[in-house]
Amino acid sequence: MEDLINNLSLGFATAVSLQNLLYAFIGCLLGTLIGVLPGIGPTATVAMLLPATYALPPVAALIMLAGIYYGSQYGGSTTAILVNLPGEASSVVTVIDGHQMAKKGRGGPALAAAGLGSFFAGCVGTMMLAAFAAPLTEVAFKFGPAEYFSLMVLGLIGAVVLASGSLLKAICMILLGLLLGLVGTDVNSGVARYAFDVPELTDGLSFIAVAMGVFGYGEIIFNLARPDEEREVFTAKVSGLMPSKTDLKRMVPAVLRGTALGCSLGILPGGGALLSAFAAYTIEKKTKLDPAEVPFGQGNIRGVAAPEAANNAGAQASFIPMLTLGIPPNSVMALMVGAMTIHNIQPGPQVMTSNPELFWGLIASMWLGNLMLVILNLPLIGLWVKLLTIPYRWLFPAIVLFCAIGVYSTNNNVFDIWLIAIFGVVGYGFLKLSCEPAPLLLGLILGPMMEENLRRALLLSRGDWTVLGTRPISLGLLLGAVLLLVIVLAPSVRSKRKEAFVEDVG
Repeated sequence: MEDLINNLSLGFATAVSLQNLLYAFIGCLLGTLIGVLPGIGPTATVAMLLPATYALPPVAALIMLAGIYYGSQYGGSTTAILVNLPGEASSVVTVIDGHQMAKKGRGGPALAAAGLGSFFAGCVGTMMLAAFAAPLTEVAFKFGPAEYFSLMVLGLIGAVVLASGSLLKAICMILLGLLLGLVGTDVNSGVARYAFDVPELTDGLSFIAVAMGVFGYGEIIFNLARPDEEREVFTAKVSGLMPSKTDLKRMVPAVLRGTALGCSLGILPGGGALLSAFAAYTIEKKTKLDPAEVPFGQGNIRGVAAPEAANNAGAQASFIPMLTLGIPPNSVMALMVGAMTIHNIQPGPQVMTSNPELFWGLIASMWLGNLMLVILNLPLIGLWVKLLTIPYRWLFPAIVLFCAIGVYSTNNNVFDIWLIAIFGVVGYGFLKLSCEPAPLLLGLILGPMMEENLRRALLLSRGDWTVLGTRPISLGLLLGAVLLLVIVLAPSVRSKRKEAFVEDVG
């Protein structure tokens, strides 16, 4: 305990220097802006700013890049709630209830729930990072390819639970996502699959392009297909930015559950923040509703608070494997490793001992950064809500343009703009067929990772499939997936049987 206090005091002494505070602020401000602008994700921004960090001292450079990352987690919820566009991959779940709240004139409380939940979770995640960085490296060491594959199977089953509406449609959407994830170059043989001689498809489908097409453009086409008077226009006055007492009473347990999940799943390489947001929403859907509570999918505040808390806790926890093992759990952390290498710092377990100012200074800057984000974001809620009053005829060309610019800037590739347009039409089809697109996106993200880990596990076990069941952690995760499937299927099987009997009688 004494060591921890000494380390943290060293960290705060480093973080509160004027230069480091300034760069933390620049990072948080840029991160929020990037989160709010749909399509320009943190990966693209960190990549664009990486050359600019050459001239900075290593601590200031990493503090700024970290600020961009967790700042974008905050900002991503803003466009998700207000204009139904997830600015960030982990905001895909926030769209479901957050946007419904905005449509009912409760955009303010939804944004406040996201901001406050994020702040609390961010602080707890950072505390976890400080207290458990060393022991948690041991947990990460125990995860091999078989365990990762089983974890992702559990994640996909969780997505079935997450989908509102028909179970069959949810399963089909996941399978479609997995199939789309197969497009690209085979990891082992280097052969292009399902690319149909289109050179741009050899890298696989851009997740950002698919997400924006399905969610953003699909919604726009759906709205434009309606007559003017039926079109969704946010003319409703948003009154009261702060959540009510009832909202707070429902939010607090949801935020606590989301934070716990984010802290535990964020450590695992492979999209911890994203997985934890999906898992948190799944758990909220399984938690009993109060009699007066709005159902999920129709604007339940818990559906905003829990995933937002989970993805922020996950974002902070994802620094653990990067700082302690040198293993980046996601693309932003991979760029952070690149930034450390540029400054001649070898990422890995020795950073804690060889460069304690950097390690603890970065951790302390996260607390300060989270505080800056709340101070930055809550007063700006009024400004974001003003976005809702813009007439739809101005709003939709702006969204189309921002998405196109955002997706083009990630790869400088015109093909991605075509891809958004194609998936916009596909997304419109999903809306017409009442198919939930969130499971498709999870399938698309997890598909390639699942395949890679399964093949690695089979290579290591020389083709023996029992490796998935003989390793205790892997077996536990697979049993969890089966249990979840049984829980989901049992009530629907019963109700379907009831329906069948009623029809027979009729």
